[in-house]
Amino acid sequence: MLVSLNWLKQYVNIEGIDPSELAEKITRSGIEVDAVIDRSQGMTNVVVGYVVSKEKHPDADKLNVCQVEVGEGDVRQIICGAPNVAAGQKVIVALPGARLPGGIKIKKAKMRGVESNGMICSLQELGVEGRTVPKAYADGIYVLPEEAVPGSDALELIGLRDIVLELGLTPNRSDALSMLGVAYEVAAILSDEVKLPEIKYPTSAESAESYIKVSTEEPELNPLYAAKVVKNVKIAESPLWLQHYLMAAGIRPHNNVVDITNYILMEYGQPLHAFDYDSLKSKEIVVRLAKEGEKIVTLDNQERTLNSHNLVITNGVEPVAVAGVMGGANSEVTSETTTVVIEAAYFDGFSVRRTSKELGLRSDSSARFEKGVDPNRVLLAAERAAQLLSELAGGEVLEGTVLVDQLDKTPTRVVVSPDFINTRLGMKISLEEMLSILHRLQFDVEAANGLLIIDAPTRRQDIKIEEDIVEEIARLYGYDEIPMTLPEGTVSVGGLTPYQAKRRTVRNVMEGAGLLQAVTYSLTSEELSQKFALKIEDTTKLLMPMSEERTTLRQSLIPHLIEAASYNVARKADSVALYEVGSVFLGKTEEELPYEEEHLAIILTGKWVDNAWQGEKRPVDFFVAKGIVEALFEKLGLTDRVSYEKGSVDGLHPGQTANVLLDGERVGIIGGLHPAERKNADLKETFVAELNLYAIINATTESLVYIPVPRFPEITRDIALVLDREKPAGEIVSVIRGAGTKLLKDVKVFDVYEGEKMEVGKKSVAFSLTYFDSERTLTDEEVTNAHNKVLKALEAAGAEVR
Repeated sequence: MLVSLNWLKQYVNIEGIDPSELAEKITRSGIEVDAVIDRSQGMTNVVVGYVVSKEKHPDADKLNVCQVEVGEGDVRQIICGAPNVAAGQKVIVALPGARLPGGIKIKKAKMRGVESNGMICSLQELGVEGRTVPKAYADGIYVLPEEAVPGSDALELIGLRDIVLELGLTPNRSDALSMLGVAYEVAAILSDEVKLPEIKYPTSAESAESYIKVSTEEPELNPLYAAKVVKNVKIAESPLWLQHYLMAAGIRPHNNVVDITNYILMEYGQPLHAFDYDSLKSKEIVVRLAKEGEKIVTLDNQERTLNSHNLVITNGVEPVAVAGVMGGANSEVTSETTTVVIEAAYFDGFSVRRTSKELGLRSDSSARFEKGVDPNRVLLAAERAAQLLSELAGGEVLEGTVLVDQLDKTPTRVVVSPDFINTRLGMKISLEEMLSILHRLQFDVEAANGLLIIDAPTRRQDIKIEEDIVEEIARLYGYDEIPMTLPEGTVSVGGLTPYQAKRRTVRNVMEGAGLLQAVTYSLTSEELSQKFALKIEDTTKLLMPMSEERTTLRQSLIPHLIEAASYNVARKADSVALYEVGSVFLGKTEEELPYEEEHLAIILTGKWVDNAWQGEKRPVDFFVAKGIVEALFEKLGLTDRVSYEKGSVDGLHPGQTANVLLDGERVGIIGGLHPAERKNADLKETFVAELNLYAIINATTESLVYIPVPRFPEITRDIALVLDREKPAGEIVSVIRGAGTKLLKDVKVFDVYEGEKMEVGKKSVAFSLTYFDSERTLTDEEVTNAHNKVLKALEAAGAEVR
């Protein structure tokens, strides 16, 4: 919202207050002022000029030699290239020595050998945004009205001696989307009164009801519709003051009728629309829902196709406006218009927002209806429009207002106790101070039985509950007046929950292993939603997805990590190592919502080791992925409870896939991507893993116990076993650990051989066994006895010792 202080002065006394100080006060009261803009931008020596004559430049087709009077008979020769410059015009002239926006300094110069003593200016050259300049002057100089006096201050005349405040409004403060709304706010801050416009105008003996009838078929969406009729209007340019108030507010002037509706939009915050009565081709206005597929050409000359839930204004037959959004070109006010119908209405904000979004058409009107307009200003705005049409367009206002009104205009009542306010703020504001603040805000308030009974004005649509009153009192009293106090009562030291602490450990392990964190979409396509899933459950689909690729909540993190790896590899990242901690969504809870389960997934592709200076390169493989998973379990204290078994997962390599078991329950998978999957993603050999992080973190673990550095030596024995080729080494490790000897502390696989000296279908696996006692040095006999127990257990399991 752009607020011209020259305009604001009409409603509240801000004389003598520095604009920066005022901006600070407004910001401290809760509405942030993003910028304080000086529209004159340090410009000097810019005056009104009168073009005495214009001749073509002798050596340049597009230049004109103008003789311009700049006051008291002082005539200067100025070269001008504007296509619309002409003799007899009053124009804006920057004299030699003048300064313009952008650091431009005007000097005497020669242009193609002809002397020029200044510059005839366009509005853009004075810092006015091109989008707000009237179309008639968008590509040329700005022509001033006849009454402009040569030599006078042009910047004052065109309203550039002004300061504009740019307000950064939050969505709840729709009341400040108008000059009067801002005036109420400033008046409350300064403890002043608001001067409302006085509305008086003559009316015709004719009745508006004899010209137009109004009806609405959707009173819930349009509870109030008012129409006023003004005839004999004369379409012309608006007065200079009106044009430049609009430009200061960021609105392009058009003609006096349209400019009046825009002026009132900014003044009252109430959107209006002007119809050309003759173009309506009807004596009735009917508000209804559009027919499916019905079309309208809007004022931006775009054809819009409507849906059956879009509210439209019609002439009883065809749409002439999209309600609350934009008028139709078929009823537009033109230079031929003589009779105008002014629409002032209240439209449902949700309906306007939906229509605006569907049509891709957002306007100043729709922005205000979406946030809510003041129901008690609708008819006032219509009366104000009638007054200005009478004054500025010579219009004859017909008697009365044609009206459909079922709108509830009752103010919201909030009852709150002073103790409630002070308790919430931690302050001791007196009852008298609270009443003073509420009166400054123009709230009707009564103190009775220890309570404040407050009727908030309908312009303040954001006041609904007790806490809203607390906020109003706090911001006007001064947030910086809230005392700084230490917390009272029992306090506790903050900390992470066990789940949060372990989750942080997971992140540290992953990043310590060199993986980078990825964050991918929770939504995926129906095809990928269950791919690689640890558990297959009912999926959850969106009713209105943004695209076909984002229709369904995922049940695995791996598919999107594959996309992320493919994306990076395609951009010359030959090695990718990513992890993601995120939720998957499985089935439905009793509340018909998907059950959310946190998972961890990793993906590795390319080289794991690349030390060029040592000539060492090592690609990622299954055991790198498994090693990262094992490191995580070790850090979480779960190593002894985790086992691995051969698995089969659609999309993973059948010979490189393992299930991860925790206490015998499947909690994850590790595997290499199937060659077909790698080809689809344009990846080299790639390995993935996914773990049910929720189950792993919630697994109970014993507290860590410090074990002293061993004082006694360990003894190792190696065993080489002949096994079936398909026999997992993990099963043999389990047999060895379960042999029943307390002296065995560790078992490791250190060699696998499948050479030509082995029988077909067999393999040799070598294990290193470590024996140790923390209390004493073991004898050879004790180690041999313990080792023999292991050998017997292996023989019983069918393993052959080489």
